[in-house]
Amino acid sequence: MSNGSLEKYIFNRESDDGSLSWDTKYKIAVGVARGIEYLHRGCNIQILHFDIKPHNILLTENFTPKISDFGLAKAYLTEKNIVTLTAARGTICYVAPELINRSIGGVSFKADVYSFGMLLMEMVGLRQDLTANDQNASKYFPDWIYDRVNKGKDVDIGDADQTDDECRGKINRMTIAALWCIQMSPDDRPSMSKVLEMLESNTEVLQIPPQPSELSQQVAENEDDEWETYSDSVTLFDDTLSSV
Repeated sequence: MSNGSLEKYIFNRESDDGSLSWDTKYKIAVGVARGIEYLHRGCNIQILHFDIKPHNILLTENFTPKISDFGLAKAYLTEKNIVTLTAARGTICYVAPELINRSIGGVSFKADVYSFGMLLMEMVGLRQDLTANDQNASKYFPDWIYDRVNKGKDVDIGDADQTDDECRGKINRMTIAALWCIQMSPDDRPSMSKVLEMLESNTEVLQIPPQPSELSQQVAENEDDEWETYSDSVTLFDDTLSSV
């Protein structure tokens, strides 16, 4: 894709070539959400990606997002709510906690919802301070976010202070939707259809979800386990899918 992956625009913030307007970020977020929703509910089977992350979001000339790399994906019947996996799969920091600790809940399409929430967190810049501070490196990321919020500290979202009210509304919707997506229990996470509603709704009607449970520390301890990704190749779905 002519504009590469979303990764370079998230992790190269100081570069002029790596900057995106908040309006473009918002459109990318909505496009990715629509793509994931299509995989889950738009086909005659449900496709679980299991590796949603900035590296796997490719951008066209017009910054239309395309979900790529289906090396870890699995296809299931649409009526199958819980799926069976023999091993954890995904990328640390984006992988759903139930894939690490099965006592948290069953594995389902909600795993992709969690990964999308972490992607949104990256897009609004909520991981910058965490990755820059080695003392926080081993702390479960959602707990760190809530610690900041509960202490009344501002979270760095780049040049958001220079945006207008409309852009601030989009940033707030992305942040609130992300917090819902990264809930510890998969039962507490919305479907991608609901996530789209959050992203496209009025900010005033959205509520911040409760803080994830204390099981997060147990998940953090398991994050040091070695992971398999099963595939290094990149594949794309048909270009007729507008957001995939």
